[in-house]
Amino acid sequence: MRTVRILGCGLLMLAVTVSPVRADDPCSGDEEEKSAKAAVAALTKAEQAGRPAELFMAYRFILGNECLDRYDKTALSRAKTGVPKLGRDLAKAAEAKGLLYSADPVRSDGQTSAFRYFETIGDYADANRVMMKALQAKPDDLALFTTAWGVDEGRWVVPDPKTGARQPYVSPQAYRQDLQKIASSTADRLMKVEEQAAKGLSGSAIEVAAATTMSLEKLRTAAGWMKFLSAGDKAARERAEQRGDTITARSDSTFTQANALMYYEFAGSPKSKDKLAQVKKKMEDSSRALEKSGEKVKGAFAEQSQAEQKKFDKKKADLEKELGF
Repeated sequence: MRTVRILGCGLLMLAVTVSPVRADDPCSGDEEEKSAKAAVAALTKAEQAGRPAELFMAYRFILGNECLDRYDKTALSRAKTGVPKLGRDLAKAAEAKGLLYSADPVRSDGQTSAFRYFETIGDYADANRVMMKALQAKPDDLALFTTAWGVDEGRWVVPDPKTGARQPYVSPQAYRQDLQKIASSTADRLMKVEEQAAKGLSGSAIEVAAATTMSLEKLRTAAGWMKFLSAGDKAARERAEQRGDTITARSDSTFTQANALMYYEFAGSPKSKDKLAQVKKKMEDSSRALEKSGEKVKGAFAEQSQAEQKKFDKKKADLEKELGF
């Protein structure tokens, strides 16, 4: 009887001891085991299929499963070894095909960009290199340039093996300087094109309207590139104010001042805002003057019509009298 009691107490203590461990273990559940084994099966299938892009995806999935080493330690080891090597091979192949950059994540269809592979395996130096190649192929793509400028967002250096602490990755200064050279040369080229377009501001009112549209388009685009430079977009906005001054100085500014208004709005400086207010007031005054002038002309026509009607009526009456009607 005493032996039974001791055995019962031992089993109870075992249950109390084991249960909390199992409850606190995130990998002990049936679903976790099922998921881990499915990942291993998918890896084995990908390795046998011989499709590198799919295998890379399978490796990454294995690395993202915290419970996998509980059920298959070799699979985790193969994934840790395979990801950097296979990722580099796939990146080089994509670069050779001209697939330099894409915003899409890693895919299994073989269309992943070289940048994305390098970025995924943490080879930021080569990721930056192919990004620069992509920019050289599309020097006018401001959206791509903006992505290249913010490329370090979300990047981290390898964690310290002792403390586990990690620091954000910062690209070399040379990379940033190369980007600024691209921005500067592109902005300069746009400003030269704008200078040619602005020659139309000395033409007819129709030519002024066309020139303003093209000129402002170039100034706004140039300003977008200049924002990445130390001086900012000051040069583009100052030139816009000058263009507005050119139009307001015209003898026919009444018909072209709306174009000056657009330049001053873009310029945005305190001085430009004052000029903008003056142009708006001048436009309102001109509108009121035209309205009054129109009313006078309308009145004159009305008076002339009435006088002519009276004259006509008199002639008609005289004729009827003469004919005896």
